[in-house]
Amino acid sequence: MTLESLAEALRGHPSIRGKLAIGAATAALGLSGASFGRPGDDTALLPRKDGGFDLLAGEGFIPRFVAEDPWFAGWCGVMVNLSDIAAMGGRASALIDQVWAPSPEAARPLMEGLRAASEAYGVPIVGGHTNYGSAELGLAVTVLGHASAPITSFDAEPGDVLVAAIDGRGSFRPPFDNFCAALDATTERLRGDLDVLPQLAEAGLVKAGKDISQGGIVGTALMLAECSGVAITLDLGRIAPPEGAPIERWLRSFPSFGFLLAVKPHQVDAVTARFAARDLAATAIGRVEQGSAVSLCQGEERALFWDWRAEPYLRPTEPADA
Repeated sequence: MTLESLAEALRGHPSIRGKLAIGAATAALGLSGASFGRPGDDTALLPRKDGGFDLLAGEGFIPRFVAEDPWFAGWCGVMVNLSDIAAMGGRASALIDQVWAPSPEAARPLMEGLRAASEAYGVPIVGGHTNYGSAELGLAVTVLGHASAPITSFDAEPGDVLVAAIDGRGSFRPPFDNFCAALDATTERLRGDLDVLPQLAEAGLVKAGKDISQGGIVGTALMLAECSGVAITLDLGRIAPPEGAPIERWLRSFPSFGFLLAVKPHQVDAVTARFAARDLAATAIGRVEQGSAVSLCQGEERALFWDWRAEPYLRPTEPADA
């Protein structure tokens, strides 16, 4: 596969194109990049009068995923929300769940997955909403956290190095492109690994980044680029997929622990060392540049993946730097 055909395949994949719905949703709600909470970040960032920030986020789950793997969907309801909080340089305080099911029995594996992850990560579920009159299973989860020194999607700058920190000690959980490294981990590992992010923010080592979500490395890089008003080049020669995974799949995959961070060149070694101390791989995989293109390169070959100025990704109804 040539670099051009790889970029084309990624550009047309549903996990990449699904994020286009964000712009339609924010437009329907009358939100913009200037709105309170700044849509485009991994959580709403809400300043506190006494200093610091409250962080508020939520996730809804694909019905097919919930139906086919309800226990893991419940686990992910906790895991992905805690990842969003960590991606903002924060620590989670509490979660609430919203569950729809035909009966308590049908909801049981979903509830068990929620409870197991809550206990493993040490973040309580403090309430929610449950409906046992639904024809199908449904799940959404909301999280509250706090940060003293936030990491945002809006502060990557030309000259920054793009660092990917990913836990590769796992495997894909079919049928989706979900790479899970969490289920066999100890509670200390789960909690300590997430805490690296707020520690980096508080040490002044990172101020821009995102968690790698659905859309994978390329989709997340595109969102970071558009929010910050920059270009990003990804060096495929520095991206190592897990054994047996094609590069195309890995670039669009959602890892249970994965973050893209924009780091000043002189701070890269300090940042990667924090992850290495916890046996987590953190590698410089690209660079932040002037412009609006997210490109793939390998050696001398280069291909455009997406230009957010020509085709806005998160906010199709307004300029990305509004």
